[in-house]
Amino acid sequence: MKIICQRDKLFAAFQTAAMFAPGRSPKAILQNVKLTASKDEVTMMGTDMEVGVRVQVEGVEVQTPGAAVLPVANFGAILRESTDDQIVLVADSNGTVITGSRSEFKLPGADPDEFPNVGQFDATAYHTIPARVFKEMVQRTEFATEVESSRYALGGVLLEFEPAKITAVGTDGRRLARVFAPAEAVGGHKGPESNTIVRTQSMRLIGRALADSDEYVRIAARSNDVLISTQRATFYSRLVEGRFPRWRDVFPQRVDSVKLNLTVGPFHTALKQAAIACNNDSRGIDCTLANGTLVLAAATADLGQARVEMPVAFDGEPIIVRLDHRFLMDFLKVLSTEQVVTLDIENGETAAVFTVDDGNYGYVVMPLSRDSAN
Repeated sequence: MKIICQRDKLFAAFQTAAMFAPGRSPKAILQNVKLTASKDEVTMMGTDMEVGVRVQVEGVEVQTPGAAVLPVANFGAILRESTDDQIVLVADSNGTVITGSRSEFKLPGADPDEFPNVGQFDATAYHTIPARVFKEMVQRTEFATEVESSRYALGGVLLEFEPAKITAVGTDGRRLARVFAPAEAVGGHKGPESNTIVRTQSMRLIGRALADSDEYVRIAARSNDVLISTQRATFYSRLVEGRFPRWRDVFPQRVDSVKLNLTVGPFHTALKQAAIACNNDSRGIDCTLANGTLVLAAATADLGQARVEMPVAFDGEPIIVRLDHRFLMDFLKVLSTEQVVTLDIENGETAAVFTVDDGNYGYVVMPLSRDSAN
């Protein structure tokens, strides 16, 4: 193989592929990125066998088709430190030689045929959704999952497909995040009969790998995996087995509850101030609604006490609920400071429900016991 590459474009594609290569693996070949050059296209692939990517490389002149296996750390360092606009890659069974205007590097070789293939997006039934919207869906749900749980279904994000909508849900059993987003079904795509639960780590990687230039995403859910593609890359992930909780039952149907509008920026600031008195053993913050004020208070023996007030439009009977400040911060971090969230609260013993964007984004947090330090 011999190719002449624009370094910046090769580096951009390599960085995307390298995200999916494991830092450690019993299969040493996976700690590399595979580059394949044909007359029609040049691609890079990275995978840990659970999630993978196939990304197109632009700005390449193919003089001799072929393939090379490139070690992530060393090849990435070469591309990062090089000052050349153009480099030449020559690969054979002995290794890969990277040549710049005044530099040359030789990397040991591995058999490209041993690298697992990451296929192209060949589905005829799928959903399309703007890439920006899908990336936001990932950000707004993945943080609420439970990666370490023995309940495997909680270690992923549920995707549900309807003709004009996609729903994404993440939960760890103590909180739940749900997003609705408009989408278009192509070819009658509905997803498999069983739940489509995508591993949290896969969703995070795919969300991070989406570029600002990506206009739309195609999603094809199959029985054992999901394919997600943009104009420049195809991602795949195996699905998580297990039964996902009945998430619709988590959202309470309330009539006489208190509904309070809070601006994200001031609420987040007050919350961070109150959390100064929290530690890992005592994470609860008492949220008290009374007399037009929301009071956030916390106390621990080693850190002392904190009490922060916010003016709010509330004149009903006092309500006190204890919530885990980390759960609230995770939610607020994925929103802009100017956004307004609606807090639906009934009393100190029932869930606090937050909604944004006309209800398309909902977040449920279960209260902590006020008799417990946790």
